[in-house]
Amino acid sequence: MADKLRNQQELERLQAKFVGTGHPDTTSWEWKSNIYRDTYSSIAGHPPLLSYLALAENEPVAKVRARMIRKMFHPVGPPPPREEDMYVDGPQDKQ
Repeated sequence: MADKLRNQQELERLQAKFVGTGHPDTTSWEWKSNIYRDTYSSIAGHPPLLSYLALAENEPVAKVRARMIRKMFHPVGPPPPREEDMYVDGPQDKQ
């Protein structure tokens, strides 16, 4: 039982330290966003990888790097609507 508790505490510590590891409440959109952002930042931050991609796309390196940085803003599109924002019976009239 102590091993199970220790494993759970270690997992919680890692999840608090590294945002991309996720947690039980992580949505699919959040997880995908983290993965895409990590990929784009890795490409933009490693010159050989950036050069390879620029060569493959026949684009200047600076242009490809700028595109990767811009894609980090919303990598998988806008966030889905939250459940709190959705109305069950339509919009409520505020008087």
